[in-house]
Amino acid sequence: MLKKFFILINLFQLFSFEAYGAEEGMPQLNPEYWVSQIFWLIVVFTILYLILSKFILPKINGNLETRKSQILRNLEDAQKFKEESEKKIKDYEAIINEAKQKAKSIINDTRKKINEDIQVKKNHLEKEIESEINKAENEIKSLKLSSVDSVKKIAFETSSLIIKEILNADLNSSNVSAIVEDVSKKKLDKYL
Repeated sequence: MLKKFFILINLFQLFSFEAYGAEEGMPQLNPEYWVSQIFWLIVVFTILYLILSKFILPKINGNLETRKSQILRNLEDAQKFKEESEKKIKDYEAIINEAKQKAKSIINDTRKKINEDIQVKKNHLEKEIESEINKAENEIKSLKLSSVDSVKKIAFETSSLIIKEILNADLNSSNVSAIVEDVSKKKLDKYL
């Protein structure tokens, strides 16, 4: 369209002989040519206005509207994505909290079960230890009781030998035996 406009102007200049200058100086300043200059000024600006308003400005306006609608769509999409991401974050936090609660529950259940197992094993071990202690005490008592006779025998023999060495005489074994028995009864109650 712009090409047609330039072709039209060139054709008009070819047919107008007065447009190529003036003999007396600059034709723009000559009042004779002002009417034609104003006419052509109005024609040129009218054509420019029509070209701008009909062809160029609608394209620019269309581009601006397209851009505006694209920006609005992008803003709407961004808002949707923001809402979705906030929802995902809330879901994620809920899942995390639920997992924490489950982990705490599992830990507490496991701790309770372990404590119960420990208590059962502790009770069993205490029973075994008590049984072993009772066995050992019984063995010690039986050893004490059996050792009392051995101690009495050793005391009798030792006392007989000591008295024999000191007095150079044999004593009646029943006397020594009665003395050892008497002393052992008095002292034995203290140790048993």
